Amino acid sequence: MDTETWTWAPDETVLDKPNPARIYDYLIGGYHNFEADRMVAEKMLALDPDMRLAAQAHRAFLRRMVNFLTGQGIDQFLDIGSGVPTVGNVHEVAQTANPAAHVVYVDIDPVAVTHSNAMLQDNPNATAIRADVRQPERILNHAEVKNLLDFSQPVGVLLLSVLHYVTDDEEAYSAVRTLRDALAPGGYVAISHASFEGIAHDIYERVSRLYAKSTAQNKMRSYAEIQQFFDGFELVEPGLVRTPLWRPEGPDDPFLDQPDRIMGFVGAGRKPQGTSFQ
Repeated sequence: MDTETWTWAPDETVLDKPNPARIYDYLIGGYHNFEADRMVAEKMLALDPDMRLAAQAHRAFLRRMVNFLTGQGIDQFLDIGSGVPTVGNVHEVAQTANPAAHVVYVDIDPVAVTHSNAMLQDNPNATAIRADVRQPERILNHAEVKNLLDFSQPVGVLLLSVLHYVTDDEEAYSAVRTLRDALAPGGYVAISHASFEGIAHDIYERVSRLYAKSTAQNKMRSYAEIQQFFDGFELVEPGLVRTPLWRPEGPDDPFLDQPDRIMGFVGAGRKPQGTSFQ
């Protein structure tokens, strides 16, 4: 490990075990990652050379989603599993459309939170907290969340590439239900989730073994299982689809002509008016 790395790594960071947020950071060309992250990422690329471009396609989906939500009047965002900051972060996209938009980032990785807050130190309308998606009540009751977000008004909750790290099904569905119940009518949840559907079994098994060595294990789910996360929501068109097919911007979008090369599905749901789940 080079000494420069230590200057930006929080003291509690586990340096010798790969982390999903930092693996993703490496895949999209970031530099807040360690040798352990890069080694796993390179092994994943050897199994599936599409992964780097797929990560870029996912980043483009995040931009499209945030632009869609701001277009629907959403000016508050809770981004859970936000990862290491890079180009095109949620607050940058949202505040370009609406400078008054409020954003709270949530991640379990101390590197992600440290660098998010360093980037946001001059931005009073955005912050980052360290918390676990499996404990949504703690997120909702966190002082920074309560300070920046008003849940009596519509909020956009982003759960992008995070639920497949919650391997217990009931725990995953319960977390989304808790967040859904906290939303005011007109609020949204956006989800992207890895799936084994359409993947060669041997590649799925080998990728799963690589993730098992990281700080968070991975559980890919079926289309039907992912769709269950949207129970109680009205799915936004075009529904639950492969990443490139969700409101593409143009013919040059990555994998638009071969969407099945992306290992997962994405979608957004709107909480209907007059709905109560209490």
